[in-house]
Amino acid sequence: MTPEPATRRSGRADLIVLGVELALIAAAAVVGVVLNRRGVGLYAETAPLYAFWRPHVGWGTPLAVAVAVVVVGWGVRWARAANWGRLLGVGYLAAVVWILSLALIDGWTAGVTERLTNQAEYLHEVHRITSIPAMLAGFSDRIIDFQPGSWSTHTAGHPPGALLVFVWLDRIGLGGGTAAGLACILIGATMVVSVPATLRRLGAEDAARTVLPFLVLLPGAVWIGSSGDGVFTGVVAAGLALLAARHPAALLTGGLLLGFALHLSYGFVLVGPLALAVLAMRPGRFLPALLIAGTGVAAVVVAFTAAGFWWWEGYQLVVERYYQGWAAERPYSYWVWANLAAMLLSAGLVVGPALRRTIGAARQAVRQATPTVPAAPTEPSGASRGRRLLAGLRAAARPTVVLPLAAAAAIVAADLSGLSKAEVERIWLPFVVWLLVATAHLPAGARRWWLAGQAATALAVNHLLLTFS
Repeated sequence: MTPEPATRRSGRADLIVLGVELALIAAAAVVGVVLNRRGVGLYAETAPLYAFWRPHVGWGTPLAVAVAVVVVGWGVRWARAANWGRLLGVGYLAAVVWILSLALIDGWTAGVTERLTNQAEYLHEVHRITSIPAMLAGFSDRIIDFQPGSWSTHTAGHPPGALLVFVWLDRIGLGGGTAAGLACILIGATMVVSVPATLRRLGAEDAARTVLPFLVLLPGAVWIGSSGDGVFTGVVAAGLALLAARHPAALLTGGLLLGFALHLSYGFVLVGPLALAVLAMRPGRFLPALLIAGTGVAAVVVAFTAAGFWWWEGYQLVVERYYQGWAAERPYSYWVWANLAAMLLSAGLVVGPALRRTIGAARQAVRQATPTVPAAPTEPSGASRGRRLLAGLRAAARPTVVLPLAAAAAIVAADLSGLSKAEVERIWLPFVVWLLVATAHLPAGARRWWLAGQAATALAVNHLLLTFS
């Protein structure tokens, strides 16, 4: 009896992982229905997603289907051969159209104009800000709920940088829901440029070309347009891309962006391992690069502190505010695993098989590198094993391995913290785009099928549910 070919075994393993993902989503949906009917405070009608069941079509339907057909049909092949600059430009435009078309399934008003204007959103506060310095100085005083002048839900739940983005838009004449919604789309779509640019600068151009179509058809585009998390995703991705550059000015700018990201969301302290990984893998010396980028981060922290907002104080207050609301009732025992189902619907079902292959690639690199390091004649056996293991780990430390695994670790940490119970389909987007780097390990013959699955996931979610930012 001949042994089963490795490629066939690997394909079967991918299908098993896919089955596990589907089972997790189904279980989260069924348990969510049961808990909602029992009156448990999930505060998510279609758990594990924060949405309402409302099958519908809209003006964006034919456009979204057309984008999906074009990218699935020709995207993978074209990305392999296109001029680099043209690839990034077309990829960005395709992502903008994809995000906008998904938003327009809900209609221009509901999908774009009014998405950020409800009472919980940042725009609810913009017209009340008459002085930015006064807002920053008194920001922490208004985080706790049930007191005069308390911030709206999203404003209170984030550092003041998130509100500042929309205040600045208003100050330059781009106020209102339409401008804010389009800004989220345009900024969020830049991740299609930033992630591949990072990979290319780290010496993985082939991987960058493979990953780009998966970023274009990201199911999480449903929440990028339009939500503040779209802006957050673009800022974090751009900051990490600049850390991969050689020029000191780019490193400093990347540090400034990541320092600002810390003041967009408290959770972005988890971007730290990704940033360190990029700095460690870029060409050039690590410590000088870390010093330059760290100076940028510190400059932003000092600026906010001097203006009257201390990040740590805000974090402590926001934890208190978090448990003044729905989080006090949302059961950790459900959301700690249902969150992962929501993440899969945002990242796409390709993530499980891609991560499985990424871990396999890392293990293979370690196995192949370890025997090639000879032991010194007088070296103790323990030291020899340690040196060989270190060599193996260095061989496995490739961008397509380190970046998705670092993103996965950040998501696990955020999940276990209990400070992300529900709505993670949008909250975790800045990490999700780096998970998709793992798609570089998919076999060439299967990429188009997985890409079609990504598009189908986004279209199904947006046509069956009315989602919220």
